Amino acid sequence: MRLVLLGPPGAGKGTQASLLSDSLKIPHISTGDLFRANISQGTDLGKQAQEYMDAGKLVPTSVTANMVRDRLSQPDAADGFLLDGFPRTIEQAELLEEMLKEKGESLDAVINYVVSEDVVVERMLARGRNDDNEETIRTRLQVYRDETAPLIEHYGDLLLNIDAEGSVEDISTTTLDALDN
Repeated sequence: MRLVLLGPPGAGKGTQASLLSDSLKIPHISTGDLFRANISQGTDLGKQAQEYMDAGKLVPTSVTANMVRDRLSQPDAADGFLLDGFPRTIEQAELLEEMLKEKGESLDAVINYVVSEDVVVERMLARGRNDDNEETIRTRLQVYRDETAPLIEHYGDLLLNIDAEGSVEDISTTTLDALDN
């Protein structure tokens, strides 16, 4: 099964991705993990990403897409994967579609975790991270609305909207039920 996870920061994507990965026996591929792995292993892509990050710039889509392409070509992703953090834009979604088309594959579903902004703020403040204050969180939510939310319309028929305001277990069960249908 080839899946993409969408949802605002604090929607619980990472938690759900781990549970889904175990249940579906497919790798959870997070762009954050890809960046850390490529940088720590000193790959060419990791060095490129590090240069942008050191300069305080966003890593360009081309570098991120190449990391994703490389990761999807690994044997454990042959029968499926769960992408978390990519795509974030329509441009990245189109690149992913091209990557999959080259292998004669396509996405099976796009899971969109739906959660209210107030719940997101509450959850993220509860994490107690230094960079999580209400203003920063609301800014990140605005960036999500501007850049990533258009993917919801882009994916149309592939989209499974999941209410992400219940317990971790309930959300996981709802997600797996939606995928079964």
